[in-house]
Amino acid sequence: MYLLGCDIGSSSVKASIVDQQTGLTISSDFYPKDEASMIAIKPGWAEQNPDDWWEYLKSAIKGAIGKVNIQGEDIKAIGISYQMHGLVLVGKKMQVLRPSIIWCDSRAVPYGERAFNSIGNDFCLSHLLNSPGNFTAAKLAWVKDNEPALFDDIYKFMLPGDFIAMRMTGDIVTTVSGLSEGIFWDFKENKVSGELMDYFGFPMDTVPDICPTFNKQGELLESVAKELGMKKGTPVTYRAGDQPNNALSLNVLNPGEIAATAGTSGVVYGVNDKVNYDTLSRVNTFAHVNHTAEQTRLGVLLCINGVGILNSWIKRNVAPEGISYDELNEIAAKIPIGSQGLSILPFGNGAERMLQNKETECSVHGLNFNIHDKKHVARAAQEGIVFAFKYGMDVMNDMGIDIRVIRAGNANMFLSPVFRDALAGVTGAVIELYDTNGAVGAAKGAGIGAGIYSSASEAFASLKKIDIIEPDGLKADAYCGAFEIWKERLMQTLKYNYQY
Repeated sequence: MYLLGCDIGSSSVKASIVDQQTGLTISSDFYPKDEASMIAIKPGWAEQNPDDWWEYLKSAIKGAIGKVNIQGEDIKAIGISYQMHGLVLVGKKMQVLRPSIIWCDSRAVPYGERAFNSIGNDFCLSHLLNSPGNFTAAKLAWVKDNEPALFDDIYKFMLPGDFIAMRMTGDIVTTVSGLSEGIFWDFKENKVSGELMDYFGFPMDTVPDICPTFNKQGELLESVAKELGMKKGTPVTYRAGDQPNNALSLNVLNPGEIAATAGTSGVVYGVNDKVNYDTLSRVNTFAHVNHTAEQTRLGVLLCINGVGILNSWIKRNVAPEGISYDELNEIAAKIPIGSQGLSILPFGNGAERMLQNKETECSVHGLNFNIHDKKHVARAAQEGIVFAFKYGMDVMNDMGIDIRVIRAGNANMFLSPVFRDALAGVTGAVIELYDTNGAVGAAKGAGIGAGIYSSASEAFASLKKIDIIEPDGLKADAYCGAFEIWKERLMQTLKYNYQY
């Protein structure tokens, strides 16, 4: 038997097939082969067409099945991971009403801030565990205010993973974890927040029905099964946002465990068993995949928008033409810790939650024409990303999350020795790298939801640790000193940009 995992990202959509018995990935594919485009009509906006995700996914699934000698009907369950905080709107015929406003779109910040003040800071933090901020609810409020005719046509609002499941099964359902990431869930009342829905004027019947994260959530439609070469009725048995799912893929389910990613954006995700929140909403708290009313499991999420996207910008626009990422890392490694006084603030990909939804933009500090060259810029970019991680992790530490071990997939920025060593050096944490990804995690989540695995421990027994990066005590002072310089420059930038 096999399990299918689908990962709906903003850069590409991936499908992986996992052998249920061995736990090994036998095939994967992704589309588009070039990075998926975003619609950015105005600065700070970011949209994608949900129907494009569906077309990409069908191509990825057919590609993955076509690479191996299996029958599609041997796939016994489907799991879905998806980019968090997006907004998908459909009408009564399940037609998409407008492009999805995705995670890095910052137009809704004022709507979230007004709601935070009007509903009440204390209520939002104690019931919703977050400010409405720039999350899905605030994005829906922007649509209501700016596109009222379209708002009146809304049958259901959804998250990206809910949309993909709808396309597969014809059913419109969501999860508590999903509603919490949209800031719709009241943790004290254990239901959709009536106060938030009333404040924004959202009809309660636009909320999809709620299903468990792990369980049967619908069955593959005959028309879809025929197109994909799979069996009608194959169940969808798991869905989660990409960061809770990444934590699942690393078997991070218990209090004190930490998962991290460093792709286009960067995330540190820690599990907490106590209801807690950051009073400034610089980090955010959502229901983890194994959260229930009886067992508190909350994911504390630090998100940094400007991570791998800065490194890729450096590669395209600053580094020698045609250079690979490995070669870029080698160039950066030639420069000493601290980049000889050069600092880069990596915040050029929209409003940053950990900076209280401020848009500082990316900036370079301490540039000396007589000292610095492309190699310094390459290293300063990676160090700037690491220092942004450290800045946010200090907030998590203040919430009582002691970060001693960081688990991550061996991918993206974690492939860079400069990045890994700097992160271990400035935080003092051990980094463990594993051979996994979001689509594989979704496939194993499907196995748990279908009852094929009796527990997460069984599902992830085959999880392979491939490297350990220990902090180098001899370099700690240099990294911490460079971080303090970087932090001071960040504080100066924030003060200058927002002093009025």
